[in-house]
Amino acid sequence: MQKPARPAEPAAHERLYRSLRQQIMHGELAPGQALTLRGLARQHDLSMTPAREALRRLVAEGALSLSASGRVTTPELSNERIEELAMLRALIEPELASRALPRAHLALIERLQTINAANAEAVARRDAVGYIRTNLEFHRTLYLRAQAPAMLAIVETVWLQLGPTMRALYGRLRRSEAPPHHRMIIASLKAGDEPGLRLALRTDVTQGLRHLAG
Repeated sequence: MQKPARPAEPAAHERLYRSLRQQIMHGELAPGQALTLRGLARQHDLSMTPAREALRRLVAEGALSLSASGRVTTPELSNERIEELAMLRALIEPELASRALPRAHLALIERLQTINAANAEAVARRDAVGYIRTNLEFHRTLYLRAQAPAMLAIVETVWLQLGPTMRALYGRLRRSEAPPHHRMIIASLKAGDEPGLRLALRTDVTQGLRHLAG
């Protein structure tokens, strides 16, 4: 009986890229964690070619760092770099929320409340990865209504660079309850309050990242 064909290289590369991208964004990998072509290929039962292409794309996005010696790691961010990324979030995310506001119907608000409840449960379980995942899901769900894909792509690249460092932060903070800013965002959406929405978004972004640079 003929063996089933291995997945085509482009499909294999895309699956690995998306899997690694999600792990990095959600903080499943620690800052400075090394990744090797051989290790990834063996772990995912792939040849070296799709593993190399997936890493190349993630390095280009800033999700991984490539040293002069060719070593690939998740980024370890300096305070200056964290502040730069925080500034980008504070500039772009309130604008995305503002653009989403006219399309923030009841179904969206109910969805955001459900995600925020899952976010609070992750905090109660001290689940850092679950916290980051539901936090980003909350933001992405809102921003998709902005219908501004180029701006959202920039923000996701920032989230990607911050993922491992955010995991390290939340591991240290040991929160017992979720921050209140998501509730403020939801209240502003319900009220149609654009200035309040921008302020809640900016506060949500900057207060969390201030701990990172502390």
